[in-house]
Formats: sequence, structure tokens, C-alpha cells
Amino acid sequence: MEDSASPASPASPPPTKSRQDFGKLDFGCDHYRRRCKIRAPCCDQIFPCRHCHNEAASSLSNPKDRHELVRQDVKQVVCSVCNTEQQVAQLCSDCGVNMGEYYCDICKFYDDDISKKQFHCNECGICRVGGRDNFFHCQKCGSCYSVELRDNHLCVENSMKNHCPVCYEYLFDSVKGTSIMKCGHTMHSECFIEMHRQTQYRCPICSKTVRDMNSIWRLLDEDIEATVMPEEYQYEVSILCNDCNTTSSTPFHIFGLKCSNCNSYNTRRISAADHR
Repeated sequence: MEDSASPASPASPPPTKSRQDFGKLDFGCDHYRRRCKIRAPCCDQIFPCRHCHNEAASSLSNPKDRHELVRQDVKQVVCSVCNTEQQVAQLCSDCGVNMGEYYCDICKFYDDDISKKQFHCNECGICRVGGRDNFFHCQKCGSCYSVELRDNHLCVENSMKNHCPVCYEYLFDSVKGTSIMKCGHTMHSECFIEMHRQTQYRCPICSKTVRDMNSIWRLLDEDIEATVMPEEYQYEVSILCNDCNTTSSTPFHIFGLKCSNCNSYNTRRISAADHR
């Protein structure tokens, strides 16, 4: 005779969310997960975040109406859970929900995705992502950089307080990652990668070489040695090297003009032909 089945245990009740965890990561926009919206003091309209405001304002048909939101000026927020408008704070004054797991009272910044490891840099005056221990603030460049670049990068004064030379987005408060080139100038990492894909090897700002070109220079040496120019083109020209800023004379060749000081082919001709 088979044993009768044991009576089923009553199902455990589903775990309940605390009020502060309610809706976490369920609200927000393409830029941030957060449980509040902001009222822009500049135009008195409500937006999911500062970037949403700036995108909308920059697309206005009248150029005079275009403007950007100053994050520190935000005074009012709207809870996404209960729709209560209130003064800036981390907890909703009506329903008590935590409107952002990360909250900065200086930047008026909320974000539920704390995996970004947000932190506020007093020297930058804004919040950064990536973890405080992983970054340092370079006083001369005027921005936070990875600790790997401490004493290991060429400083350019306020280099981050400029626009990316490729896409022209302002670098200092951009949400995209940045790369410092050998010359010290900065651009978005994705723009830097795309520049390489397009076989562009010079900084768009100063024209210096931004990657190791020694193997390419050697190939040019071989091609030039193997290709003798016709006699009427066998003359020297004056050049300026973009890499070492030295002027020199070099034999003219259609494949390239070599710097006699640093052996770079990243040069430009600065005089007419010196026929001999």
C-alpha cells in the first residue's frame, strides 16, 4: 500500500518591499533610474532629469529660447510614486519613498543605480561615477581622472572644460567616458575609438600623433627607398613637424616628408620647392 501524500505546506507569503525600496529601478529615463522628476527653475517645466531638459531646450526652434539647466538651482522635485511636488530632499515628504538610492544635496542629483559608484568631487563641484577610490582630481587639468593617470599624463590647463573635438559635446559634465591623448588633450573614449577606425592618427586640436606610428613610419621608409622620384622632382623642401615642432629640410617625395629631427612623417610643407 502506497503512503498517502503529506499535506502541502501553505505557500510562504511573497516578500514585501519596504516603502523606501518601492519602485526601485522602475522609474526614470534613458539617463537615470530615479523615483522623482525635477522642476526646471529656468523655464518652470517638469523633466525626468537635467539631461532630458537640456536635450529638449537645445532643440527649440528659436535659438534665443535654447538654454541649459544649472543643476544646483533646482529647488522643487515631483515624487514619481505619489506625484507630490515638494522641496528637494531624498525622501518624499508625502509617501516616504526614497527618491534616489544615491542622493547629492549639492548637485540636487538622484540615482537609484548605485552600481555606478557615484561620488561628489568638491573640486569639480559635481558628482562623478566609478568610485572615489578609483579617481583623483588633477588641479591643472581641472577634472577627475583615473588613478592610473596620476603622474602619468601630460597636463593641459582646464583641458576637460572644453568641447570634445569630434562630437563637440561639453566634456566636463558629460556622462560619457573620456580619454587623454599623448598630447594631453581630451576627447570622448568612443570618439577616440571611432577616430582610430577611420585611420585618423592626429589630435584634432594640435595635430600631434596620438598613437604609436613607428611601424607605419618604417613602412614609409621602405616604400620611399624603393620608389625613386623622377629627376625633376629630386629637390628638398622645408617642413614643420607636428610632433616635435621642428622645422627642417627633407627630400621631396609623394609618399611623405620625413622629419630629420624625430623621424616622424606627421609633417607639413611650409615652403615652395627648392629646386637644384
